Amino acid sequence: MSMVIRSTLTAALLGLIATAVQAEFAPGPYHDAQCMRCHDTTVYTREDRRVRSYPALEAQVARCDANLATKLFPDDLSLLVEHLNTKYYRFTK
Repeated sequence: MSMVIRSTLTAALLGLIATAVQAEFAPGPYHDAQCMRCHDTTVYTREDRRVRSYPALEAQVARCDANLATKLFPDDLSLLVEHLNTKYYRFTK
């Protein structure tokens, strides 16, 4: 098999795997398994919460992802932010 064909097949396979992994992301179960490792849901609803806007929520989720070294895909980070916003914050974008 030529190197060009092998490289093309490898790239296509990796693309399919990444798509399959992304398609399976569920923010609710992920949140319960990962986010709850460090805190409970009162962090979202307490009076003195640090997150006070949608951009701040996006930044905080990105920081948590970096601290946990989970390396979520950007689309998955967005789904997680949207999940948190819908369930707890209700910020307008």
